[in-house]
Amino acid sequence: MSWAGPEDIFLSTSLASYLDKKLLVLLRDGRKLLGILRSFDQFANVVLEGACERVIVGDLYCDILLGLYVIRGENVVLIGELDSEKEELPTHMVCVSVPEIRRLSQ
Repeated sequence: MSWAGPEDIFLSTSLASYLDKKLLVLLRDGRKLLGILRSFDQFANVVLEGACERVIVGDLYCDILLGLYVIRGENVVLIGELDSEKEELPTHMVCVSVPEIRRLSQ
């Protein structure tokens, strides 16, 4: 017997409340992926649409486009919703090219 009603689904730990929203996914290897959650399963495997990897080196950053991306649940450390009304990065951060960020991150 469950006391939860349909209105309580957003109080659960389910990823269902994040469907069709922009998320930040932190992986075990330290990578940070951003994208729109399109699907998930009971193992926390997730599918991101329009995914990109955000690489940050000091005050420089770059978003490397990945497209449609499937992430195995065992690699997920954290999933969080991004607020669409707020800036994602501090104003002092500077966007650089993919070759530049790869050169700096080695």
